[in-house]
Amino acid sequence: MLDLLRSRSGFVLILIMLVVLGIVLRFTGNLGIVEDATFGIFAPVQTLLIDATNGVTNLFGGFRNVNELRAQVKQLQEQLNTSTLDSVRLRELESENAELRAQLEYKQQNPDYLLTGATVLEENENRARVLGQDPSALVNFIIIDQGREEEVAVGMPVITPAGLVGRVSEVGAHWARVRLISDTSSSVNAVVQDTRATGIIQGQGQGSDSLIMRFLPLGDSVKAGDVILTSGISGAFPKRLVIGQVMQVNQRATDMFTAALVRPSVDLQRLEYVLVMKKFTPTDITTEATATPAPTATPTRRAPAATPTPTQ
Repeated sequence: MLDLLRSRSGFVLILIMLVVLGIVLRFTGNLGIVEDATFGIFAPVQTLLIDATNGVTNLFGGFRNVNELRAQVKQLQEQLNTSTLDSVRLRELESENAELRAQLEYKQQNPDYLLTGATVLEENENRARVLGQDPSALVNFIIIDQGREEEVAVGMPVITPAGLVGRVSEVGAHWARVRLISDTSSSVNAVVQDTRATGIIQGQGQGSDSLIMRFLPLGDSVKAGDVILTSGISGAFPKRLVIGQVMQVNQRATDMFTAALVRPSVDLQRLEYVLVMKKFTPTDITTEATATPAPTATPTRRAPAATPTPTQ
């Protein structure tokens, strides 16, 4: 039998016999038995092949879905980043626009002042773009982008629409150093708006967020909530610039004067734009020449006329 299967003629003979047997079974109606037996033998193999094919298909399909999801996530993240940046830019533009409008309105309300806008520079090692804020606790100043070429001079007051910032203490070609009123060496003649009591506003350094008003008269010269303005005395600042509001009054019976803590009306730690008062020229009224009063003529008293002696 094995020899018959190995030979070509034997293999053809067996194939013919199988075909004839299939024809006979088909005509006799018994072919279903063979089909059932064949399916029972090869069904597990077919199932395994189908499952393997579906697994490969699902695997590649899963990879494709993951890549699509990653691409969608990346696209959504880019859109979110763009939207966030646009929102930040819009808020910055709105903030800048509001601040510049406030400066313009202040200039329009004060036509007697020649004001120029200035930007507080950011920190940079290059001298042309110098420090915007001094980090030490001893000296408080800012650097602005207006200088000698823009006709900014030492002593000019620096303000915002909210109130007094300080004075120009040093000038470069296109930059200027502004000493803030919070500096310990700063001194401003001030007046209490309600009582008109005068005193001196001094800074307490960067470690403190308040100013101190000294040399106020004893009594009810000041109270918490009072507004403090520049008095204009000494000519260093014009009158009626807002300095701040009284937070606390310190008065003891043994003191010769009253002191008060004042909260600045300007947030000195978050300055971006300021105004330099160029028309106001700082002067010291104590050095001005005082006119000598002209002498007034004193009327001379005439001697009474002699009374004639009657003749007898």
